[in-house]
Amino acid sequence: MYRTVMSSREGTHPTKAALLRRTLRRHAAGVTVITVPGPAGFTATSFCSVSLDPALISFCVAARASVAPAVERADRFAVHLLGSDDAGLADRFARSGTDRFAGTARLLEHDGLPILSAVPAWLSARIVARYPAGDHVLVIGEVDAGGIREEAPALIRHDGSYAAPTPLPPARTDR
Repeated sequence: MYRTVMSSREGTHPTKAALLRRTLRRHAAGVTVITVPGPAGFTATSFCSVSLDPALISFCVAARASVAPAVERADRFAVHLLGSDDAGLADRFARSGTDRFAGTARLLEHDGLPILSAVPAWLSARIVARYPAGDHVLVIGEVDAGGIREEAPALIRHDGSYAAPTPLPPARTDR
């Protein structure tokens, strides 16, 4: 049974933003770190694939985030898929007002794009579009490189906490 948490007929109810935030806590999302030349970077759960042909990926960044100007100037970005052992890295890149790269193992590509070397997998992309989207900016890029260092359980964010997925047994098809 669902609890109604917002209705236009009710006099008092949470804002749409509060409803969205509260509901999305129930959605598990992979945790990534996005980096751009500068270097600049931030933790994101908004990463997703857009297209296979051409190979397009995207992320969103808050328009008022401290990293937003660096993202606006960038022509490329890298997305680093974090593993279950990377919660500290995710926390560091989520913190504003600090040197997020301090103590982080990274390789700098020839054009200054920081690639974090200790993560399980990464992709880099050339930015092909930016779109204002409410209080965020949607950034789309065409994949140009990537690497997989190890097979590791993904770091996910669910209900305000980090978690790692546990594989389910195969679904029964005889039902």
